[in-house]
Amino acid sequence: MTAVTNARPGRNEPCHCGSGRKYKHCCLEKDDAQAAVARAKAAEDEAATPPEPDAAEPASARKHQTDQPWRPDPSRSFIPRPGTPRKTAGS
Repeated sequence: MTAVTNARPGRNEPCHCGSGRKYKHCCLEKDDAQAAVARAKAAEDEAATPPEPDAAEPASARKHQTDQPWRPDPSRSFIPRPGTPRKTAGS
């Protein structure tokens, strides 16, 4: 069994209705309106069905650790400075 695809033609291709005009001047607006109605109906149907609870997801997931060699090690992020002030040009 072959699936029938109802792919829209490109904007500058001949219209699929057989009028001989370009698709953008013939049926583009009509097809866009039909697609918008279909999207709205699908969103309405999706909103009407209650979401299923995810029982497999843990209550608190641990953060994924990545290997990022350019970032400093978090345990070594604080580097104490020496107690003596820096030398300045006038002193």
